[in-house]
Amino acid sequence: MRLQYCRSCLLPTTKPDLKFSEDGECNACETHRNKDTVDWERRRIELIDILEKYKNPDSWDCIVPVSGGKDSTYQILKILELGYRPLAVTSTTCDLSEIGRQNLENISKLGVDHIVLSPNRKVRARLNRFGLENVGDISWPEHVGIFTIPVRVAVQYKVPLIIWGENSQNEYGGPARAIESSVLDRRWLEEFGGLLGMRVQDVQAITGLSRQELIPYQYPSDSDLADVGVTGLFLGHYIKWDGLSNYLVANANGFRTSRDPVEGSMVNYENLDNHQTGIHDYFKFLKYGFGRTSDIASLHIRRGRISRDEALQIVKQNDGKFPWTCLGKPLEQILEPLEISVEQFVEICDKFTNKKLFLTHTDGTLKKDRYGNLTKINYDNV
Repeated sequence: MRLQYCRSCLLPTTKPDLKFSEDGECNACETHRNKDTVDWERRRIELIDILEKYKNPDSWDCIVPVSGGKDSTYQILKILELGYRPLAVTSTTCDLSEIGRQNLENISKLGVDHIVLSPNRKVRARLNRFGLENVGDISWPEHVGIFTIPVRVAVQYKVPLIIWGENSQNEYGGPARAIESSVLDRRWLEEFGGLLGMRVQDVQAITGLSRQELIPYQYPSDSDLADVGVTGLFLGHYIKWDGLSNYLVANANGFRTSRDPVEGSMVNYENLDNHQTGIHDYFKFLKYGFGRTSDIASLHIRRGRISRDEALQIVKQNDGKFPWTCLGKPLEQILEPLEISVEQFVEICDKFTNKKLFLTHTDGTLKKDRYGNLTKINYDNV
């Protein structure tokens, strides 16, 4: 099997939900090009109209889920700039780094009320292991919690409007822009909330964890959502979204970066908060044949900051390296709370590797260099 890539960027056809035209261009490139035809001033006015509808002199105007990263820092700054009072809500990462902690503290310094919920670390470690072994995603609990916890806070404090950041699908602004108000129901969570086909009930049955232990990962009932009228929008639908621009704004307002590019990446300004991120990104490479460097390089190609040929060389150098460290923390220390050895981790990696995408020996085992790195069958269409 040879990987086929977008003719404009470096994303392959193996990327889930990515569509390709007959001439070989992915819909992410097409969507980006169409942004030049958008009336962004009209959308800004539409955003303000929605915010005015939910403005509340007796409470917060909206909830902004924040990780402390460049984008969520930018989201808070933009809502404050527009003159509204957000409540920042954080579901902490599974293995919070020191720079991530500093950037979370910086959110609070921007002039907002800030709720930080840290789920039970022992339970979360069990869920990390469960996600890694069963769906090849160590970050399963984190990716669920970033959607469930802000919604639970919205119900608890009766703040109906939630403002997310970039809509990864780039299709619509979210339920809040519908002609008739629509709540963020369970169906929405299943579509956007990182469940990867695993319901919390399934996890409870398999792991033996109690329903009470899994409270942070449970969506409120549909009746509770409807009573409050919880709805949401994607800020990236209303404001032209660019990660680098967001970083520059965030950095000018106290956001910190690492000295060097994050392992498996090509930049030093994202994926700074969680030591497990390198493992998460590595499994994407194993399953689909592309990693975080391909994602970022493709973003820069679309914006004309780098040529496709230049980006390809960077991808070959950085994408899909075995995650011996992440943000400087050794792999064995990252795995320790999960009670998984490096040897067991390698076995799990091999289990989820799509061998059709990588070079193998004649006996079918994966070819690896002395650092444990794989080699893709092909990096481009040639």
